[in-house]
Parts: sequence; structure tokens; C-alpha cells
Amino acid sequence: MRISALLTASILLTQTLIAQDSTDTGLDPVTVTASITPLQASKTGRNIVVLRGEQFYQLPVHSIDELLRYIPGVEMQARGPMGSQSDLVIRGGTFQQVLVILDGIRLNDPLTGHFSSYIPIAPSEIDRIEVLKGASSAIYGTEAVGGVIHIITKSFANQRKQRTTAQIAVGEFGLLNASAGGTFTTTKGIVSAGIQSNHASGQQQRGTKGFLDASTISASYRHQWNEKWYTAARVAYDYRDFAAQNFYTTFASDTARERVITQWNHVQTGYTGKRLKWRLDAGYKTTDDRYSFNKRSAPNQNNSSVWQALSVADVHLSEKSSLTTGLQFVQKQIKSNDRGNHSVSQTGVFAVLHQQIGKYIQAEPALRLDIHQRSGVELLPQLNLSYKRSFYQLRGSVGRTIRDADFTERFNNYNRTLVASGSIGNPDLKPETSWSYEAGADVWLAESIKISAGWFSREQRNLIDFVTTPYAQMPRQVNLVPTGTYALAKNIASVQTNGFEIDMTYRKQWKPQHWLQGNAGLVWINSNSNGATPGFYISSHARFLFNYGIVYQYNRITIAVNGLYKQRREQKASAINATITPNYWLTNVRIDGRISSHLSVFVQADNVGDVSYSDLLGSVMPRRWLMGGVKWNR
Repeated sequence: MRISALLTASILLTQTLIAQDSTDTGLDPVTVTASITPLQASKTGRNIVVLRGEQFYQLPVHSIDELLRYIPGVEMQARGPMGSQSDLVIRGGTFQQVLVILDGIRLNDPLTGHFSSYIPIAPSEIDRIEVLKGASSAIYGTEAVGGVIHIITKSFANQRKQRTTAQIAVGEFGLLNASAGGTFTTTKGIVSAGIQSNHASGQQQRGTKGFLDASTISASYRHQWNEKWYTAARVAYDYRDFAAQNFYTTFASDTARERVITQWNHVQTGYTGKRLKWRLDAGYKTTDDRYSFNKRSAPNQNNSSVWQALSVADVHLSEKSSLTTGLQFVQKQIKSNDRGNHSVSQTGVFAVLHQQIGKYIQAEPALRLDIHQRSGVELLPQLNLSYKRSFYQLRGSVGRTIRDADFTERFNNYNRTLVASGSIGNPDLKPETSWSYEAGADVWLAESIKISAGWFSREQRNLIDFVTTPYAQMPRQVNLVPTGTYALAKNIASVQTNGFEIDMTYRKQWKPQHWLQGNAGLVWINSNSNGATPGFYISSHARFLFNYGIVYQYNRITIAVNGLYKQRREQKASAINATITPNYWLTNVRIDGRISSHLSVFVQADNVGDVSYSDLLGSVMPRRWLMGGVKWNR
């Protein structure tokens, strides 16, 4: 009887699952990051997480890097609050192994990967954020090793829904945050603009306070010339001035302050025909960085710039196949009193075939030829496969990746007269290369749940990391002292990274004013190096990471909770009495009460449990922080 009942229930459940069409639930969205051409996530063969832009104003976050911190599988190694600085890590890579893209072109700064989270866009302009986990160098080239984070804005995505949003909050430690923006449409155009501003005197640190003054202003316009041609343009300005104590050192004399100013310009024009889609992007970014170790030291002045152009064509070959080809050029420059004046260029040409095989299989072979001025020619192949049925998908991918050293890794502290201790660059670094493998499955349940699980592995060669090195073994000793303590940028012979990840997304609406949505992710990672001395950044990633974000609404009340649990290697620095604990829990809560159809008030508590923690040794993160404010949305 029990067996019969179990079989009956299983049959009914299977029929229910098969009857579901995941494409209707929003759990299998159309994405562009995995293969540039728009495809449903289930046809890419990749693990992709998509977050809608409006969640910025629902969750207890203050900046885009804080929003990314709670996306399943993304580890943000935060050095300060509310956009001060965070290092991006996906699948155990270093912070330079994640590529950040805004509307199709790259944002990563040539000075250092520490600036990857400085995304010059107002939150109100964001349509969605797509996070692609794993290798994607065959399309995007250097840095797309651990994953790709793609921010897609409303105007460039041709999102014509008009909306305005404004929010202001005040709180402890001199907090004043404000955000506002809107999207407006005309017959042939879309105008989008916004501002985000975070200010706080900050909590007490060693001899200083963790202050922050950060503002981002961005504006864009898209014009549809006719049914086939369009042009879109954006300008943005991003200013951040913040306490940077022990962001880069573990010295007791470190009371650092840093100011980073970014300017971003982007023009895109495109054509859409029956069989051909084509677009051309041109972008220019400048970053001005001023870093003062303490009040007595002369500041480092760094100015970097990136010119880039990208041409992409998508040709519809048949009902079951299409071909995407592209040509990319990037010119990087730096002018610095610490690192010197340098420039480097690279060119890439790539092709991706999107081929449906039979009814259920999608194959995407890709190949890129990358020509780098410094490191030469690299061939980067990749293959993604997907087997998709009505309620489940099996997927797999294999690809080769590359990452060249940034200007800090090559020239840090090279122009200083005397360096008593610190990190030293190495101009002779070879580019990193790796082979990445992954296999996984996705299941859609009852129109409201998506569960993804998978295994991944990365075999890395010549990995670049800073390694403690005695003075006698330093290749260049011109401005060093024999008694100094140094970390030299080196190529670690090989690093093997293996891991397992599981993600879950839930969306359920019972009535117009009664719904629940959330996501959660769990990642286990293990990295092993054959080097005698472990690298600094490779040994700092989380070995176990669980993060989540949940929003629940009932009538006029909305409750949002996000948080994470992180387990990693313990570290200590006795000189500053600092410790990286082997694990910590972090929880943030926000409660909104709607006063009218457009106006609401909210209270928020960051780090509810008042946890003392650091993601980077010596960079103390804030304890409990209380605040409240008003939000207007239409």
C-alpha cells in the first residue's frame, strides 16, 4: 500500500514537473553574457545567476558591490563599507580573475584588480546584473577566468518602462545616504539618469575613523533612428574618498587614506535586420588614484586610462544555428610617480557557433585569437553543451583562459627612492593560463523554484601572486634594504582548484500584495599549489561560502534579509593585533512600511549580530550599524 501510494505520488509529481515551462516563470531568463547573442540561460550550458536592478532598493545594501556580495557563488572580500573597496572572487580565483562588463564592454582597470568593484553607474539605471560563473576567455579574453559580472542598463537594453526612484537614509556614525534616478521615454528615445551618494564619518579604527565619501552620477540616451538602426551613449563620474587603513599592508604605521576618481564614456551603435545583427562599441575610461600611507608619507599618484573598441556581428544561418563573430581592441596606459609611465595594447578576434542538435541539445563551440603586445599570441578555445528537457537541464563546459599581469603586479614600488618593506612588482611576469572544466544540472520545480548544482575544476599555470621573498632572492635590489620584509609578484608554477556549488532561486506570488522571492548559494572550494611558499591572495579565498538574499511582502510591509557565512584559512598579524577568524556569520535586515502607493519609510540594521570580522587581514569591517529613511517609487 505504501509502495503504491509512493509510486502514485511520484508519477503525479513527475507529470506536474514536466508540465511546467520554466521559460514562463522568470527562472530561465534570456541572457547575453555567456555567448553575446541573446539566449535563454538554459541553452548556454553555463551556470548564470540573474538579479534584477530593482532589488537594489529592496535589499539592505548601499552600493553595487554590497549587492553583488549576496549573489550566490560570488565572494566579495570587502575592505570597507558602502563601496569603499571590495575584491571580487568567483570560484576561488584571485581578485584579478573576474571580468566586470558594463553594457558589453570591459571595466577592469589596468592599474589593479582592487578597482574592479568601482562600477561607475547609478543603481537606478540598472536593468539587470548577469553573473556567469567560470571560464569565458574565448569570448572576452584576459581576466575572464573565475567568472564574468555583466551590468546591463535600461537604456542600452532598450527597456522602455518609465520609472522614477528616490531614497534618503540617515543613521549612526554620521551616515547620510541618498539615491535618485529615473527612466523616461519618447517616441524614438530613452533617457536614463541617476545619482548615488554615501557619506559617513565612520566607526573608530586604530588612530583614525573608517570614513567614506562616495558619489556616482551617470546619464545615458538611446535613439532609435528607424526600425533597424539605433545609437546609445553614456557618460558617468564616480568619486570615492575613504579611509584605507591596512588595505594593502599590515604595518602599525598604516593610517592610509585613498581617493579614486573614475570617468566613463561609452558610445554604441547597432543594426538589426532579418538575418544580421551588428553593433559597434567605443569606450574610454580614466581613473585617477591618490593613495597616502599616512600623513607623513608622500602620496602615490596614479592615473590610468583604457581605450577600447568592439565590433560584434550575429548572423542567423538557419532555424537551428547562428554565428557570432567579433573584433576587439584595447589600449591601456598608466602614469604614476610610484610605478612609472607604461602602455600596452591587445587585439582579439573571436567566433562562437550556436548550434541546436536535434530537439534537446545545444552546442556552442567558441575560439578566440588573442594578440598581446607584451605576452604574444594565445589561442583560446571553449565548448559549452546543454541538454534541456521541460523541467531539467544537464550542462557542461571546457575552456582555456588567460590573464596578463596588471601594472601594479609588474611595477609596484619601482620608482620609489627607498622601499624599507612592502610589495614589489616584477616586470618579467608571464601571463597566467588555465584549463577550466565544469559539469552541472538545473531543475525547475512547480513554477517557483530553480535548483542548480555543479562541479568545477581549474588547472592553472604561472599563476601570479605576491609571495614573501627574502632580500637575497629579490631579482632587483636597487631601492631595497637588506633588513626589509618583501612580497614579490611571482609566477607560481601551478595551482589546482576544485569545487562544488549549489544555487537555489525561489519566486512565488499569492496575491498582488503577498509575495516572496529569494536566492541562496553554497560553494565549497579547495586550492592547492605546488609552490613551497603559498601565495597571498590564493590562500585568502573562502573554502566554504554560503550567501543569500530574501524579500517578503505582505500588504504594506516588506521585510528583506541578506547575509553570508564564510569559512577560510585563519591568519594573524601580531604587529597590528589583527586576526582573520576561520569563520563568521553576517546578517543584515531591512523593514519597509508603505504609507501610500508611492511613499514608504524604512529602518535597517547592518551586521545585526554585531560581529567583529575582516575579509582582509587588518582591514576592520564595521560592527552593528543602525539607520532609517524614506523611499519614493513610481
